[in-house]
Amino acid sequence: MTADHVIGLRDGRSLSYAQYGDAAGFPIVSAHGGLSCRLDVEAAAAAAGRSRVRLIAPDRPGIAGSDPQPGRTMLDWARDVGELLGALGVEKFAAMGWSLGGQYAAALGHAFPSRAARLAIIAGVPPLTEPGVFDDLPAVDRLFSRLSARAPRLARQCFRAMRGAAAGAPAFYGRLVARGLGPADDAVLRAAGYRNFARASREALRQPQGMVEEYRAMNRPWGFAPEELRVPVDVWQGSQDRLVPPKWASQLARRIPSAALHLRPGGHFLAHLYYGEIFDALLGG
Repeated sequence: MTADHVIGLRDGRSLSYAQYGDAAGFPIVSAHGGLSCRLDVEAAAAAAGRSRVRLIAPDRPGIAGSDPQPGRTMLDWARDVGELLGALGVEKFAAMGWSLGGQYAAALGHAFPSRAARLAIIAGVPPLTEPGVFDDLPAVDRLFSRLSARAPRLARQCFRAMRGAAAGAPAFYGRLVARGLGPADDAVLRAAGYRNFARASREALRQPQGMVEEYRAMNRPWGFAPEELRVPVDVWQGSQDRLVPPKWASQLARRIPSAALHLRPGGHFLAHLYYGEIFDALLGG
């Protein structure tokens, strides 16, 4: 299964997506992280195949090859995914989201409670509109959020510069980012290949204005509360995560009905260490 697919949506926009794993397996939708794209689960391809999972990874609007949708919300993205799943002939599915993608996985569960069998929120984030949450974000995300809202031209320049660095010096770029995340994540990204991380970043930053809108969207209301989710949810968190506070995972697990908390050794990229367990949980194992 390949990483480059595009479909047309009813409103005329294009949506790019990847598929990995077993084409005949149970469908799991993957919501990519921030400053990333559909390629961030490429490393899960082998585990998906072993678990008989059909991993479907769409790019959000304005990211990589997906057309922009200014003013979009998480529930708008859920509708896009609903169209994609219809085009692929998928009725029942599970969903997982890493980092910023966790709230998008939650949106799928809220939008399709009868079709979403189970959700996984991995190193996720509570609603940023709630008191105190934004202030606990990593400094780089606070900076890009503020620039995207108040100085979008400067934000676009930053994203272009990042893409240039990822394209021009991929090994150095990957190594620099990984080391800033701490030893646990450095080890994961070194094993996966710094150049592979840079390739995903380069693809994610293809549309600088789309990344501006991504940061604007992440700071908009979810459109629902965690307490309103009615599907089973697994909340995964690494004990050595330097990007998101571990307390967020505990808070989400307490607030979401039928949630299970999984604390594991690892950093922000803990999914790379536990894809098999995550898929087993999503499959009801």
